[in-house]
Amino acid sequence: MEKEKAYKLLAAQMGLSNAKAKALIDRGVVYVGNRKVAIARGELPIDTKFRVLNLQRAEVIFENEEVIALNKPAFLTSDEAIRDFEGARLLHRLDRETSGVLLSAKTKKFEKRALEAFKARAVYKVYTCWVEGIVSEPFTVDKPILTVKRGGRAYSKIDRKGKPAVTHVEPLLISGKRSKVRVVIETGRTHQIRVHLRNAGFPIIGDAQYGVPSNQTNRMLLHALQVRLLGYDFKAPEPKGFDVLAGG
Repeated sequence: MEKEKAYKLLAAQMGLSNAKAKALIDRGVVYVGNRKVAIARGELPIDTKFRVLNLQRAEVIFENEEVIALNKPAFLTSDEAIRDFEGARLLHRLDRETSGVLLSAKTKKFEKRALEAFKARAVYKVYTCWVEGIVSEPFTVDKPILTVKRGGRAYSKIDRKGKPAVTHVEPLLISGKRSKVRVVIETGRTHQIRVHLRNAGFPIIGDAQYGVPSNQTNRMLLHALQVRLLGYDFKAPEPKGFDVLAGG
């Protein structure tokens, strides 16, 4: 059977440039049936039919003269989420497939105060996620995380040479052999929740890098639910379909 690179097939099928097609696959929004196309240069049969997810725009939760709080959808990078807001400067980042509260500063004064608060661990951050395994009791992971770059991508791991990282987990719902949990992080290391949960034996469902791929969801089921910062309290409701695993 004749084959061709995935991004070239997608480009021809969708009338896109090769670069645009490759970018869509790298973003994680291209599927064949219910399976995500993970490798843009991987070869597929030339009659392969693709499905591309529609990208949503970030929704403004709150905005005033010093801060913008957004509800970032999955598959949008943090930089892309604030692109429409001239002069906005990110105060933190969310992984591409993580949805939820994303904050940016509109003034240098607020940016400085906010970054100092993050550094001092004076920011309260709550996430929800679905994991593999039964979480029946609260627990805390207090293990250092080391982040390295591989091929332009960040990869984190538990390592005694890493930076301190603290993650608190408590159960919300158990469905079969999966659990929905509430996560509060004291620190903000790269991929902290994903790495700590995998280390604890509860990898996040849909997380292709550290967790468990699933045919029941097209994304990593991790959501930034709430951020308290400098007297502000921002919340972002979970997106539609986030509890897709609750029934089975």
